[in-house]
Amino acid sequence: MTDRQESNELPPHSRTLAVEVEDFSYQTVKQQNGRASVIRFELRNPEVNPGDVLVVLSGSDILFHGLIIKVDQGWATSGDRNSLLLPDTVH
Repeated sequence: MTDRQESNELPPHSRTLAVEVEDFSYQTVKQQNGRASVIRFELRNPEVNPGDVLVVLSGSDILFHGLIIKVDQGWATSGDRNSLLLPDTVH
């Protein structure tokens, strides 16, 4: 068993958190090309961990697909260099 597994820092498998843009609120941390490339959002699922993936959808269109890089006190941060999300704070 590795040190990571012993300390339970990360789960052995990542999960995907999929949300509809209409039901999703976020803060823009960084912008790139007029789009939100790094966002911060409130977690409603306490089982989400760094290494999991966030997908923000508008119907069947993927607006954001990024790795969750930080979870802290009920908030998560995720980044996507090819994001199509506008840098708004509430949708």
